[in-house]
This record gives sequence, C-alpha cells and structure tokens, in this order.
Amino acid sequence: MLDFSRTKIILILLACLVGIVFASPNFLPAREDGTEHAWLPTKTVNLGLDLRGGSHLLLGVEFDVYLRQQLENLLADIRVQLRAGDVGYKNLRVDGNAVSFDLRDAGQEEAAKDAVHKVDPQLDVTSPESGKVGVAFSERTVKEMRLHVIEQSIEIVRRRVDETGTREPTIQRQGDDRILLQVPGLDNPEKLKSLLGKTANMTFHLVDTSGSVEEALKGKIPLGDALLPYDEAEQREGRSFALIKKKVMVGGDLLLDSRATVEQGSPVVSFRFNSLGAKKFGETTSQNVGQPFAIVLDGVVISSPVIREPILGGRGIISGNFTVESANDLALLLRAGALPAPLKVLEERTVGPSLGQDSIEAGKIAALAGVALVMLFMVVVYGRFGVYSNIALIMNMLFILAAMSLLQATMTLPGIAGIVLTMGMAVDANVLIFERVREELRLGKTPRAAMENGYRMAFGTILDSNITTLLAAMLLYYFGTGPVKGFAVTLSIGITASMFSAIMLTRLMVARWMHKKRPKMLAI
Repeated sequence: MLDFSRTKIILILLACLVGIVFASPNFLPAREDGTEHAWLPTKTVNLGLDLRGGSHLLLGVEFDVYLRQQLENLLADIRVQLRAGDVGYKNLRVDGNAVSFDLRDAGQEEAAKDAVHKVDPQLDVTSPESGKVGVAFSERTVKEMRLHVIEQSIEIVRRRVDETGTREPTIQRQGDDRILLQVPGLDNPEKLKSLLGKTANMTFHLVDTSGSVEEALKGKIPLGDALLPYDEAEQREGRSFALIKKKVMVGGDLLLDSRATVEQGSPVVSFRFNSLGAKKFGETTSQNVGQPFAIVLDGVVISSPVIREPILGGRGIISGNFTVESANDLALLLRAGALPAPLKVLEERTVGPSLGQDSIEAGKIAALAGVALVMLFMVVVYGRFGVYSNIALIMNMLFILAAMSLLQATMTLPGIAGIVLTMGMAVDANVLIFERVREELRLGKTPRAAMENGYRMAFGTILDSNITTLLAAMLLYYFGTGPVKGFAVTLSIGITASMFSAIMLTRLMVARWMHKKRPKMLAI
C-alpha cells in the first residue's frame, strides 16, 4: 500500500496540476479590459439565482385554450365527413369539452357515428337523447395532449430563454400544467415576460378584397371570413382592421429560419420555409399575383403586403413599421417556434444583486469557518499526518471547483452547504485510516507495518461509506428539484474527489515521508 511506481506518482501529480489549473479562474480577478487570461481555461462556476440575483417566474400553461382549438379543428373535420356521408345535421357547435350537433333525421344516428369515426376512430361518440350526438376526445387522448403540450411548451421556453443570451436557466415542470423558470442574472424580466407571453403562432391568409371592413364592423362578416385588428405599429399608420379569409394558406409551423435584417434602410424580418412550406408559399403567391395577403401573428395582422410577383424558393421578407428591437424579437419568436398554448405568469419574484452578495458573503464565512475548524482538529489530533490530510483537503476543494467549472454547474446556497458537508466527510476517510494505524501500533506492529495495515484494513469501510453517500446523492438529484439538485451535484463531486485525495494523495505524501525518514515510531 505504501509502494508507488514512478508512473503512478506522475499521474497523481498531473491530476493535481489539472485540478489547480481548471479551478484557478475562479480565484483570479477579471482583467480591466475584459479579456481572459490567455494561459488559463475560461470557464468558471456559475452562480445561481440565490447568489447572483435574477428572475423567478411560475408559468401556467392554459391547456383549456389549446383544447378549445383542437375542438374547433375537430368541428371542421366532422362537418366535412357529415356532408360527405349525406348526413343531415344542424346546430353543429363546440359545447364545453365536446362537439355536439342535432340530426335532422334521428334514424341517421349510426351513419353519423360512422362519419365521426372516419375523422378519428378513438373519438368518444355519445347520444344523450334521440337525434342528438356528442363527440369528445377520450380521457386517454386528453392526458396525452396535456403531456405533449407541457413538454412542447418547456422546450420552446428553453429555446426562447437561450436566445436571450442568459446562462444556466432552470426550467422545470411543476404539476400537470405549470412551468418553473429561474433565470440567474437577468436584468430585464419584463422583456422575458413579453417574449414568453406570446404564442408566436404565425399564419398567412389572403385578404378578402370583395368584402367591406365597414360592413364587417357592423356585424356583417361574410361566411369564411374573419375580421382581425392590425398591430399597434400599423394602427398608427391609419389601418385598424383587415377582413381576411379564414383559410390558412401557409402555416408558421413550416418555417425553417427567421432573421432580423435591414432593407432599404428599414428593419425587416427575413424568413425561410422548409420544402413543403416553400411549395405551398410558391403556389399561393403564383395564383394570387396582385392580391394582398395578411401575415397574422397571434390573431393580429402585422403586415398585409401586395403579392407583386410569385415568390419561389421558400424565402420572403416581412416588412412593416418595425423598430430594430421589435424585428429582432419577432425573428426570435418565429425561430424558437410557436407555443401550443398561451402561458400566464402566476408568480413572479426578483432577487436583487445585493441579496445575492449578502448570501455569498454568508456562505463564504460559513464555509471558511467549517473548513478552518476541521483543519485545526486534524492538526491537533494527528500532528504531521493531520497536515497531510489538510493538504489533501485543500486539493479536494480545488477538484470540486474544477469539476463544477468544467461542467458549467450552477452554485447555489445549498450547493455551498454540500461543499461544507463534503469537507467534513473528506477527512473522515483519513480519520478511519489513522485510528486503524493507532490500533496496529498498540498491537506492537512496526511503523511501516502499522501504516500498511491501516490503509489496507480501512479501505473497505471507506469505500462502503462513500458509495452509500454517493447513492443517496444520486437519489436526491433524480427526485429533487432546483436547490436540492445543486446540493446533490456538489456532494457527488466532493465524495468522488475525496476518494482520490484520501486514498491516493494523502497516502502518497505519507509513503514518501516514511521512505525518506524511515521512522522508528509514529507520533500519531
């Protein structure tokens, strides 16, 4: 146990050197010119929301809005199938969480059910009374929809937050219809809320030039049309409402990319469709040259240009009264994708930098006090060998910082608590070894034999205890959320590092001292 080959010594020293190098950026002050230290890695430990400050948002996914949209789509499909099957009906409508209609002939009930099942065989079709039919999604389908909506919303929120340039956002699902979003260091939460508050559902429609907006405002809207308002920028130019055809010519889900750019000195948004979108967009513009078409975002017309020539190749430009910021925001929203359902801010908290700095200082004092007491105890009780343990303890702390810097892990207050706990556990292995050495010395063993037996006999106990703690940390990480995960990460890294520092580094220092001094007795 006390014999080390030259290769093993080099590897241990090299591991320590790597740990020091990757941990050092956390201790060096930033340069005044903002550049990095060229000879060092650039990654440092990220500070969490409670240390750095930032925004905490609890978002509610309005699943009922999504379900209503799906029922509207279902209603349109049912209408097509009923007409195709020559089934007479009236009062086709969305009623609560179902689509219902009345049969003109009660004897066509089976034909109506067959027509509905052609839309989707898994639909629940009921007939509460003769001549009345109700159609609803099955309970299993609704559960799958809810799961899909929350997962898709989380992914799109992640894309939008990442686009803003923030680091290490925490995005977690809470319950069936809530999303927890924590963004450390965010200094403009209002902009973030505005980005998240838009579903960014963009569609392209033809403008109905034969209809009258004035008549539509009086309630006389032609069949198949919709009256939609212009956005604020267009309204300032004197355009208030547009009468558009409901039929979606091209959907925003076919967009491949969008970027803010400048054309003729004005900010615009360029976009690019995928192959299917390019084909549809090309056909629509080819068949409607000279006609205006509306670009609708979340039920608001943002632009209604005239198609001057066929737009082929799947590329186009959205022009309007954009500012540079609004063009960038629109491009970001379209690039990240449309939310399947609106998000509502249920809870908002902002942690200021001053509170974060107070937390950092309190954490520093607690960590330094804890480590200082542990190191003092080891020196008082075990003398020279306690000093070796303390050197390994310092290296253990550097290993933790190096690993967290490489992983870009986020340090929180519970994470600092995990480090402090790890410091105590790190010397625990050395305590087990040195106490075993004391027992061997009492039995009359020579110093070398006592040290050999101490390391060999204590190894199994150290391994068992650390594996048990590591398993507990893994469970905390798997089942925990937020700060609990931060605690589990630092504890896991610390336990792994302590195995190396106690079993390898301390043993190397002890072995080299004993090989050089060959002591006749051990003052331990």
